[in-house]
Amino acid sequence: MKNILYGFLLSFLCFSATAQNSAKAKALLDEVSNKINSYNNIVIDFNYSTRNSHDNSNQDSKGNLTVQKDLYVFNFMGMTKIFDGTKIYTIVPEDEEVTISKYNPSDSNALTPSKILVFFNTGYNYNWDILQNIRGRQIQYVKLTPTNSKSNIKEILLGIDTQTKNIYNKIEVNKDGTKTILTINSFKTNQPLSKNHFNFTESKYPNYYINKLD
Repeated sequence: MKNILYGFLLSFLCFSATAQNSAKAKALLDEVSNKINSYNNIVIDFNYSTRNSHDNSNQDSKGNLTVQKDLYVFNFMGMTKIFDGTKIYTIVPEDEEVTISKYNPSDSNALTPSKILVFFNTGYNYNWDILQNIRGRQIQYVKLTPTNSKSNIKEILLGIDTQTKNIYNKIEVNKDGTKTILTINSFKTNQPLSKNHFNFTESKYPNYYINKLD
């Protein structure tokens, strides 16, 4: 009987500690989300790395993102995406082609600022993880585990700067062993942007094939 009570108490304490860690992680992510939503605009420069454990291949790329509410300009791997609130413009200089499509809010694969910056708000369980000192910055990690068991993602470690409450990096581990690491090198807010910053100007691409899908 004594062993049963001891086991019950131990299980209860473990459950309580897990619940507290989860609540603490959720509270930190809420701070991050609220702060991101408070900015008029955000300009980010980042590194993106892919590590494939099967063939030991590595791929590193750089990119940048400018976000203002729902509008964005996204430059990555030689391609530019512009969203002006109605249409998405995908510019590929290598092919000298511009693809124009209407934004479909019901498209789960559509790129949106919320999916990039506050993707963690839904679809994940949270757990408090390690604290690391990275070049003098205190980075607190939160482990995200998808609630959908069919997700290809095994887990995500989201690094948060404890002083600024901004995202420092995102480490995503897939079930096939592939790991992707996004590291934010520069995080600027409330920058002076031109009124046409999120507009597509067709005259800038005189020799491009304009592919209008809608």
